[in-house]
Amino acid sequence: MNLDLLLSNLTNPALLFFCLGLFAVRVKSDLRIPENSSKFISLYLLLAIGFKGGQELAHSEFTSSIGWIIGLAITSALVIPVYSFALLKRKFGNFNAAAIAAAYGSVSAVTFVTAVSFLELQNIEFGGHMVAVMALMEAPAIIVGVVLLSFFQKNESSSFSLKEIISHALTNGGVFLILGSLLIGYLASAEQAEGIRPFTTDIFKGFLAVFLLDMGITSGSKLKVFRKLGLAPILYSVIVPLFNGLIMAWISGFATSNVGDRLLISVLAASASYIAVPAAMKMANPKANSGLYLPMALGITFPMNITVGLPLYFLIINCI
Repeated sequence: MNLDLLLSNLTNPALLFFCLGLFAVRVKSDLRIPENSSKFISLYLLLAIGFKGGQELAHSEFTSSIGWIIGLAITSALVIPVYSFALLKRKFGNFNAAAIAAAYGSVSAVTFVTAVSFLELQNIEFGGHMVAVMALMEAPAIIVGVVLLSFFQKNESSSFSLKEIISHALTNGGVFLILGSLLIGYLASAEQAEGIRPFTTDIFKGFLAVFLLDMGITSGSKLKVFRKLGLAPILYSVIVPLFNGLIMAWISGFATSNVGDRLLISVLAASASYIAVPAAMKMANPKANSGLYLPMALGITFPMNITVGLPLYFLIINCI
């Protein structure tokens, strides 16, 4: 992997603002993001991600290859949280396991952008629909995470209705917003989308920086729990994403021959969300410890993917 690309991503302002939040807690600063502001930023990020994904989907020519890629992506977003929850619930508890499962079933937009930069440096083409694929992978994992959590809560009260749980998952604020924004983005014309571009696109990175600053502060205040769990979260954050990425690098060959699309969907399967899922879990699963799942996704899985994962998935794709 190109060293300049690696350094560029390690010095990404959003990532550095997260580190600033951690450092603020470390030096016992009184820096805080007001609760109402934090909730608004969470809602904004979900809206912008969904809307942009809908726009990309609307402007992509649908082919059978795209259909297979979308189906593979959604299947991945549904399956990964289920087996992750099964692996994690005994060690981390149901609330944390549901949040971690949702995070690793979902995707990282920054990792996706890194992979796009990697492809551009290699002069390898990829489909514009992959941005929509990224957005489509956000919601299913969040839904599964909420369903798993709701199933646990229903067991506690000894009454269970699958219909009620799915309804609750789909109408959860975070899930409802990202799905609704995706639909609105799909229906809006290019001219209409351009009218709100300053809101949905131009200020996105600024709000992302503030959000990650807030997440850094929140995570920093709870890192003691992360350290107490020893090697378990570290091993999961490295081994499981690599496994997911390598499996997808192989399976994607049955869906498309486009090397760029295959690398992007492999990276998406291997990544973990630290934007949409934390924003949704803050509303749907507040008992989950963000000081556990956020450092796992952002502090371990993200740098692992851009240093080891990308060239490894690329190698596998070109060998198969």
